[in-house]
Amino acid sequence: MMKRFFALLLLPLLFVGCSSITNLTPSKYPRNTTGMYHVEAAWKTEQRSIRADSMKPIVMIGQNTYEMTKVPVVRDRWETVIPIPADKNAAHYRFRFDYKVNAFPVGHEDSSMSPEYKLEVTEPK
Repeated sequence: MMKRFFALLLLPLLFVGCSSITNLTPSKYPRNTTGMYHVEAAWKTEQRSIRADSMKPIVMIGQNTYEMTKVPVVRDRWETVIPIPADKNAAHYRFRFDYKVNAFPVGHEDSSMSPEYKLEVTEPK
């Protein structure tokens, strides 16, 4: 009886896993004429209950959000471009990954957020 109880306590651990967001964006870019700068992130998880087809990653700059798209060929990588106006020398941004989790008795929505990063724009030499 005790073994069964212990097994039931361990059951939720099958659905829990570690997730990590890795910023793949350089910390500095030379200023360009378009004012748009490429950002990229990798997202890894051991959590098997996440529905892969539900992944919706975004970049957040203040209250503004920018949808990310999956990088072709490379697994678990996402990218987008963000604007940095000509009168600004940097942008502070975060990655947020929204997704759905299969759970008993009903699935739910969840998300993971990165720490804040800074992208500096330097004047060309």
